[in-house]
Amino acid sequence: MKRRLIFAALLLCAIALVAQSTSEVEITAEPRHHLALENQYVRVFQVEVAPHDATLMHIHHHDYVYVTLVASQISNEVKGEAPVALKLQAGEARFRAGNFAHIARNLADTPFRNVTIELLQDEAAHKTPPAKWDEERGLHILAGGTQDIMFVQDGVRVSEIDLQPGATLPSHHHSGPHLMVAVTDLDVRSDVEGQGPMPGHFKSGDVKWLPGGYTHTLTNTGKQEAKFVTLEFH
Repeated sequence: MKRRLIFAALLLCAIALVAQSTSEVEITAEPRHHLALENQYVRVFQVEVAPHDATLMHIHHHDYVYVTLVASQISNEVKGEAPVALKLQAGEARFRAGNFAHIARNLADTPFRNVTIELLQDEAAHKTPPAKWDEERGLHILAGGTQDIMFVQDGVRVSEIDLQPGATLPSHHHSGPHLMVAVTDLDVRSDVEGQGPMPGHFKSGDVKWLPGGYTHTLTNTGKQEAKFVTLEFH
């Protein structure tokens, strides 16, 4: 009888542990996701998972873009599917449709860091496709850098910019708002038409929401390569 009671107690503990490991939490309750910014367009989380650690099973209700900050190797374990191993490069941006739950497991000996950007107007974009951009894919070679327009999803245009020290992103106009995600540490200067120069310093993983309606150039004033990703909204 005593052995049966011990066995039953162990069985209940095992069931409880399994239930705990597979139960879903909202992304806002996942302790490795830290809310950095929220407005009518986006909800932005800075994510860090320690070596050989994993997130809780958490839900993504919205489509999202994630920007990898350091080269990483993870296991993406979507509920109801087989795990998928991913190798991600620093500065890589990917899109994922929402309405699923998963665990992100860090397989590496270094921390996994990314910025996850939920697109809060995804449902409206699914019902009524947004206006097209004049350019939705293309690599521009700059003097001392590159501008890579990687993809457009839900009407949001995602680009990666690399600038060597002293290099400038030529004059361009932002008709709508956009989000900047620093992949590397950044020391930059924005020269806005009709205004004075505006210096800025950002650490890797920092985000900044910028309004539209201005034209400017952007110069890397630092001593190292500046790499960042932008998400532009109409």
